[in-house]
Amino acid sequence: MQLQDLAVFATVASERSFSKAAKKLHRTQPAVSQAIKRLEQELGDRLFDRSSRDGTLTEAGRLLRDYAGRLLTLAADAELAVRELQEVRRGRVVIGANEAAVHSLLPSIARFGAAHPQILIDVRRMASRHIPAAILDRTIDFGVLTFSPAERALNAISLGHDELVMLAHPGHRLADRKRVSIQEVGTETVIAHNDPSPARDRVLRLYERRHAAINIRVALPSLDGIKRAVEMGLGVAVLPRRVALAELAAGRLVAVKVPELSAQRPVRLVFRRGAELSHAAEAFLETVRGLPQAS
Repeated sequence: MQLQDLAVFATVASERSFSKAAKKLHRTQPAVSQAIKRLEQELGDRLFDRSSRDGTLTEAGRLLRDYAGRLLTLAADAELAVRELQEVRRGRVVIGANEAAVHSLLPSIARFGAAHPQILIDVRRMASRHIPAAILDRTIDFGVLTFSPAERALNAISLGHDELVMLAHPGHRLADRKRVSIQEVGTETVIAHNDPSPARDRVLRLYERRHAAINIRVALPSLDGIKRAVEMGLGVAVLPRRVALAELAAGRLVAVKVPELSAQRPVRLVFRRGAELSHAAEAFLETVRGLPQAS
């Protein structure tokens, strides 16, 4: 059965007249009759009582009328849903990022959300080392990395830059210093993240290469927990500056440069090279490209 023929049938059943239905559909009466005839041939049963002049439905016609209404409504809903996807009024964008990288995404999410408030931004916590594979197998649309992926099938644009700093309580003895060495940081009580990350691994490798000690006395499962512990004066932390912008602005924490760690790191939005993205994902990518730091 063709949806067009079902639409004709539903109109005839509603108008209770072939001629009125033809006028409403802007079609000729013979064309309407042919549509009904095709349906009757396909179903092997009469849909209208031809002996009646008021378009009376047969039992088969009454049954089909109910199903036709549901099918036509479903078809209209499907057409509307696809149109909303095309107009970026429906859909979602899935992004993989570790806990620290989320902070680099927020400006892009804010701008995109203002332009497309109906779209869901689904940021999934994911270890950086798993992100390239997840993008390639289409589990996620984008990923956020601080390193350039080795996979040739991936492309990247900049979300900005960040650097590792020592975060301390404003009253800490090193808080008023412009810079400290890794040896000085290592003698302090250090509060670290207990989840492996590129930043954490980089710090530990540097201490190993320098044959220096690092006094990690507290390991916590979240950045918020680490920042709160530093605010309470329990120790210092070596983290990306961007994760503590609010605390630094409010004066609850201070950031001290560690020259051996302070080289700026690019933060990248990574995606499949040349792949067809959803309408929502394509709109998000255009939003990121429109930000000042994108490159």
